[in-house]
Amino acid sequence: MPSSRDLASRARRWPAALALALLLPLAGCATGADSGPGGDPSGTGTGSATATGPGTGPGGGTATGTAAPAPEVRGQLRADDRTRRYLLHRPADTDDPKPLLVAFHGRGADAAELREKSRLERAATARGMLVAFPEGLDHGWGAGTRATKQRPDPGLDVRFTEALIKHLVRTEHADPERVYATGFSNGGSMALRMAAERPDLLAGAVSVSGQLPAGDAAVKPTGPLPVMVVYGADDPVRPLAGWPSPPPDPEEPILPSLSARDTAAAFAAAGGAGKPVAREEKGYDRTVWRLKDAAPEGSTAAATEAAAGAATVQLLVVHDAGHTWPGSTVPPPDGFGPVSKALDATGTLLDFLTGSGR
Repeated sequence: MPSSRDLASRARRWPAALALALLLPLAGCATGADSGPGGDPSGTGTGSATATGPGTGPGGGTATGTAAPAPEVRGQLRADDRTRRYLLHRPADTDDPKPLLVAFHGRGADAAELREKSRLERAATARGMLVAFPEGLDHGWGAGTRATKQRPDPGLDVRFTEALIKHLVRTEHADPERVYATGFSNGGSMALRMAAERPDLLAGAVSVSGQLPAGDAAVKPTGPLPVMVVYGADDPVRPLAGWPSPPPDPEEPILPSLSARDTAAAFAAAGGAGKPVAREEKGYDRTVWRLKDAAPEGSTAAATEAAAGAATVQLLVVHDAGHTWPGSTVPPPDGFGPVSKALDATGTLLDFLTGSGR
């Protein structure tokens, strides 16, 4: 089995069209500046955050003007004495609070690559959702709790994500009760970490080709939350059965992981779910655990009622699929396996997060 670093190196030989798409500057620009403190919403970090980005004015207010907002903008957020970047897609401009989807790219990739592969910005903004694609440090995420030479502060990306959500709630009218996370591969594991450690911050999460870290990097769910894991049955990069002892990597350690099923089962257990129900569907197998109550303490009555009636944890194992985004039209790197066309991962995850697919 090739290592993820071997496969990542092959990604540099992608077709020329895709390579150009990843290298070209992102369209749009951020306007204004938010000089108000971002900070660490959880109170657990020592860094502070300030931001410059879309739709912001001095003091953290919304910029005013007659021009319509750009559908795609780049923003910057100062957190823990680092300047972090993100790409934001807006729906049609309204004063109503908007759902927010935070989408984490995979290891060795970037925001533009995930946007191109998933087309989340089209499907989500058409549903009235904000979509934020944050950029990881050194093209990756601290999805596990183990400190490494490359990521000595294992909580850095958790605090950055908290600060980003707080910033977008303040400046873009993101609805704090409808914040979701998703991601691919290492980014999928990052979305799962946020779901595990900050269930009070999210309303749901979906991982595509990403599992919970295990061993000395273990991440354990701490509360009920709707979670979906989408996984290729023939993943050659990160096996469906997990990787308890991954091979060494000279550039950055590969974290051990649970199996896809054990990942979903961990969230089901944290939510007090009963026995799962499995069924075969065209092109994939679906396993569903129904949660007792996915509404965190302090939620509104409406959120609590909706959670009690609709909340599930789901595992979708996609046939004839590798370490890929099902339904994507972008060819994967050599060695990543096939892309299934039997499932539209983008539409499926959005349906799940917004309630219609739970």
